[in-house]
Amino acid sequence: MSETPKHSVSVAGIVVRDDGRVLAVCRRDNHHWEPPGGVLELAETFDQGVRREVLEETGIEVQVERLTGVYKNMPRAIVALVFRCSPVGGRLATTDEALSVRWLTIEEIRQRMDPAYVVRVTDAFSDQACARAHDGVKLVHI
Repeated sequence: MSETPKHSVSVAGIVVRDDGRVLAVCRRDNHHWEPPGGVLELAETFDQGVRREVLEETGIEVQVERLTGVYKNMPRAIVALVFRCSPVGGRLATTDEALSVRWLTIEEIRQRMDPAYVVRVTDAFSDQACARAHDGVKLVHI
């Protein structure tokens, strides 16, 4: 009998302001632009994890609204649950994880983020949750 495969679970927040701009971070470790997020801790609910990750990486407090997508990084076996959020407080701040934190337009997101992360943002503007797989950069069709 083979051992059950192990996956890592992460959460991310697509934080949208009233003017439609989206919160994004430029990561210190790889200089890639992404929505704020990270590994869900064992004792956290999904909402708690999203709120913690967004605050830790950006200084912004959020209200979690709804699940917008589930994404699997196939090579790394990471399953990400992505939630649309609205800002409710705090101030933008760079952190140990974020070299830069900005409110970007959708066009700026398309220019700065890899396709696997652009789709997470654009899916958050849809009425239905999506399920997608990617290779870390591009979507894969399975």
